[in-house]
Amino acid sequence: MEDPESEGATPPPGLSSLLPPREFLRSRKGQLLLAESVLSFIIFICYIASLAASFMMAPLLEFLLALFLFFAYASKLNEKFKGVHWPLADFLRCVTAAIIYFAISIAAVSKYSDGASKAAGVFGFAATIVFAVDFYITFNDLVSFLKQGSSDSPEGRRTEDEDSDSDSD
Repeated sequence: MEDPESEGATPPPGLSSLLPPREFLRSRKGQLLLAESVLSFIIFICYIASLAASFMMAPLLEFLLALFLFFAYASKLNEKFKGVHWPLADFLRCVTAAIIYFAISIAAVSKYSDGASKAAGVFGFAATIVFAVDFYITFNDLVSFLKQGSSDSPEGRRTEDEDSDSDSD
């Protein structure tokens, strides 16, 4: 019997079909979401091993949210589900994550003396920076989108106002 791979046939889709496309991994958004996921997972592991285990829920939730958005953007769910305002949801997630990571990192570094808590705090400060960069970029995208939308809306408002004025006469 011959090996099917030696015939030049493409291998059947398996786990490779779950991986995101390379162009998304090379994009700035893909790299930020991947960094957020990895840092959140590392922080989660550090909090589990530390005396500050009560802080482990925030990194777990941020890890799951970043992972969901990573695969949502990679599989272009944001283009399929137009009812969700994806940039706004991503902006709010990044802002809250940066604030929460900053607060629990300060608490972990100042209140607990074990090494795992200190490591979680240091990684938390790094995650704060990554989330802050992400929300800054997302904020700039949101502002440009809103400026583009607001330049279209006054024309639409004028025609609506003119229609309502003619209806009232």
